[in-house]
Amino acid sequence: MTPRPPVRALVVGAGIGGLTAAATLRGVGVDVEVYERARELKPVGGALSLMSNAVLALRTLGIDLRLEETAEILERLHFRTKRGRLIRTLEFKEICDRLGAPSFGLHRAELQRALLEAVKDVPLTLGAQATGFEADDDGVRVFFADGTEARGDVLIGADGFDSAIRRTLVGPETPYEPGYICWVATPHLSHPAIPKQYGAHYWGRGRRFGIANIGKGQVYWWGTKNMPAARARDWQGTRDEIERTYAGWAPEVVACVRATPEDQITAFPARDRPFLERWGEGRVTLLGDAAHPMMTSLGQGAAIAMEDAVVLARHLEGATDLPGALRAYERARLPRTRKTVAAARSLSALEQTESWPRLLGRRLFFTFAPRSVLDKQNIELLDYHAVLATEVNR
Repeated sequence: MTPRPPVRALVVGAGIGGLTAAATLRGVGVDVEVYERARELKPVGGALSLMSNAVLALRTLGIDLRLEETAEILERLHFRTKRGRLIRTLEFKEICDRLGAPSFGLHRAELQRALLEAVKDVPLTLGAQATGFEADDDGVRVFFADGTEARGDVLIGADGFDSAIRRTLVGPETPYEPGYICWVATPHLSHPAIPKQYGAHYWGRGRRFGIANIGKGQVYWWGTKNMPAARARDWQGTRDEIERTYAGWAPEVVACVRATPEDQITAFPARDRPFLERWGEGRVTLLGDAAHPMMTSLGQGAAIAMEDAVVLARHLEGATDLPGALRAYERARLPRTRKTVAAARSLSALEQTESWPRLLGRRLFFTFAPRSVLDKQNIELLDYHAVLATEVNR
C-alpha cells in the first residue's frame, strides 16, 4: 500500500499565531508553508505578557521555547492609583506554581526569535500579500497581490486583525471601537520604583498606565486615553500630549514617558470585532486575531492564539477528513475564545470608565474582593489542562 502523503497546510500570516501554528503543525507531521505580507519580520507592539496557559498548551505537544532563558517571570501584578498608591496585588506565583508553568513578560522580538528557531526549516515567504482564496474538494489555492498563488490541502488564516482570509469568508465588517488610544514603548530605563520583575497597572479616570520590567535594562510601558474613535484611529499627536496626559501621576510613570524617544512610541486604537460563530468553511479556517481579536485588557491575545495553534494541530494530526477536522477544531475553541473576548471587552470598559459610580465600584471591588474570587478568575484563564479537558470531547 502506498503511504498517504502528508497534509500540506498553507499558513497566511507570520505573527505569533501563524508561527506557532507552523511549529505545532510540523510537530504532528503536517507539511507547512508560511506566507507573510511584510517584506521584513519586525516585532510590532514592543512587548507582551505570555501567560501560563500558553506554556502549558505548547508542552502538550512537547514544544519548549525556553523562555526562562530570555524573559522575565511575572510573579505578581500591582494595581495602583494614578499617583502610585497601592490598591491590590495579585499573586501569580502561587497560581503558576500550582499549575506547573510560569507566566512571562518579554519583548516581542524575543518571542519571535524563539518561534522562528522552532520553525527554522519551514518555508517562509515574505512580501506575499494574500488577496483571497478558492477552495474545492481537492484542495485550496491562495492568491497574492503580485499575481502568484500557492496550493495546499488546508488554509489557515492567521493574518491578524485585517485578515484577508477572514474578509473572503465573511465579507467587509465594521470593527468595534470603544473610543480610546493605546500607546506602547520599551525604553531602556533604570528607576528605583521599577525593580526586577515589577509589574503594575495605574488607574485614572478614562486613562490607564502599565509598567513591566522585561529585563536587560528595558521597561515595557503602555498607556491609554479616551478620545473619539476617529482620532484614536489616526492619532497625529506628540510625546508632549502623552506627558500632559500623565502629568502628576506616579514618578515612575512620568519617568517612563520621558525616557522614551518620540519615534519609539507606537500608537494604535483600541478595537475588536463582532465575535464569529463560524471561522471557516471547507478546507479553510482562522486562528488568533483573524478569528477572534480581543481588547488588550486581559493580556491574553498571544496566549489564546497559541492555544488555537495547539488545538488545531491535535485535530489535524492523522486526519483523513480535513474539513471535518477543521470544523471540530472550531467547535472546540468557540466557547473558550467567546468567553475570553467578552471578558476582555468588559474589563476594558471598566478600566476606561469615566463614570464616578463605576470608578468607586471598581476601587471597592479590587480593594475588598476575597482573594479566592480573584484567584478563581485567574485560574480559569491560566489553567490550560482544565481547558483541554472540556475541549477534547467537543
